[in-house]
Amino acid sequence: MEVWIVSYTARGGKTARRVSDALNGKGHACRTFALAKFCEDGDEPLRRSASEWAGDGFQNADALIFVCAAGIAVRAIAPWVRDKKTDPAVLVLDEKGTFAVPLLSGHIGGANALAETLAAAIGATPVITTATDVNGLFAVDVFAKNNRLFITDMALCKEVSAALLAGEPVGFSSDLPVSGTLPAGLTTEAAQLGVCVSAENKAPFQRTLRLIPQRYALGVGCKRGKDAAALDAFIRRNLAAHGVPFEALRCMASIDLKRDEPGLLAFSKAHGLPFYTYSADELNAVPGTFSGSAFVKETTGVDCVSERAAVCASQGELVVKKIAEDGMTFALAASKEGISFA
Repeated sequence: MEVWIVSYTARGGKTARRVSDALNGKGHACRTFALAKFCEDGDEPLRRSASEWAGDGFQNADALIFVCAAGIAVRAIAPWVRDKKTDPAVLVLDEKGTFAVPLLSGHIGGANALAETLAAAIGATPVITTATDVNGLFAVDVFAKNNRLFITDMALCKEVSAALLAGEPVGFSSDLPVSGTLPAGLTTEAAQLGVCVSAENKAPFQRTLRLIPQRYALGVGCKRGKDAAALDAFIRRNLAAHGVPFEALRCMASIDLKRDEPGLLAFSKAHGLPFYTYSADELNAVPGTFSGSAFVKETTGVDCVSERAAVCASQGELVVKKIAEDGMTFALAASKEGISFA
């Protein structure tokens, strides 16, 4: 997670650097920003308004942490708040680091989890206000994030939380293996409102919130210069032909020769799909039987890019063999993992 941290006072700067050190130690990538007169080694001088800084952060960071008064943070982020599925996590800490308060994207964005991490790392008190957390109830959006499930309907997601808070039963069904204990409030019996984990367009309840498992890695290859629109149409057409929802994609993968291919990068950015690339040696080491090509082997050093890249990225098994069309290739592999309530 890329975390941007901003402070406006000397004492706040000390806390910001403590936060940065703590989160870097947990594997996050932090950048600290401070007014020029308070900058110390490693800080970046803040040369714009709080709102301008926040706007840039909403586009480029996974989390923003304000070390200042909550009002400053609220006013700074107000113009940029759009959607809880895409907004970054936003937290505010007082300049002493006593309290860590998630302001935005507590569940999907991870603000609540980040506050808990800071509590353990720097001795702050997390101030969690989301209703399901306060009442110790199942949070469907957290469950979806932890299990790589795409939420198809945010309005129904809110209905599920409201029903649980009201003490009403919520149904649950899954096409994937499930581990862990079914949380209180969920039932496998008949219910009017329920959650269904499935890549198929199922509706086992009168009002069904479908969570699509993001199990598929897309293996791709293309001739130099293929544009994103052509790739998009090709990929969507083949997904539909095999009954795989676009939302079920977890990532895309190819050979490292394509790491800078403009069309692939544009497609990846447009859809928020991580794009992984592998060397010929890494792809050749992937076990299995693939659709080999002597020409591809001579050109890239590996007999089949798309199939091997898909399997490598998914750590699963090939489910759709290579499809080639007009200088583009497509393959799909799926992970074998189930879901967990742990």
